[in-house]
Amino acid sequence: MLESGAMSTEACIVYCTCPDGEVAGRIARGLVGAGLAACVNVVPAVRSVYRWRGAVEEADEVLLLIKSTRPALQGLQEAVLRLHPYELPELVAVPIATGLPAYLAWIEESVPGPDQGAAPSS
Repeated sequence: MLESGAMSTEACIVYCTCPDGEVAGRIARGLVGAGLAACVNVVPAVRSVYRWRGAVEEADEVLLLIKSTRPALQGLQEAVLRLHPYELPELVAVPIATGLPAYLAWIEESVPGPDQGAAPSS
């Protein structure tokens, strides 16, 4: 059963789009391997329409749904910036308001924190 009301959780979901499955897989494996994410869902075939440098652009992309924690966000951001080919990658963190308590605990246990994780390799 989902817990209702205010919860104290550090868990968050980070959205990141990638140009293709190869880049998405490399980033996902790097983040989980480094302890910066508990899980990364790789969602293929999203179509993005966005404004870039004054023009409306469109691109087929792959979406990463990264389950992490707030304390790990700085390291996660640094890793994505190192591993991502975009000049300005989408990287948006959203706090998880509620969820299955055991799942949220698993996220927090799986992400050791900024001082305990290893740096992902490229």
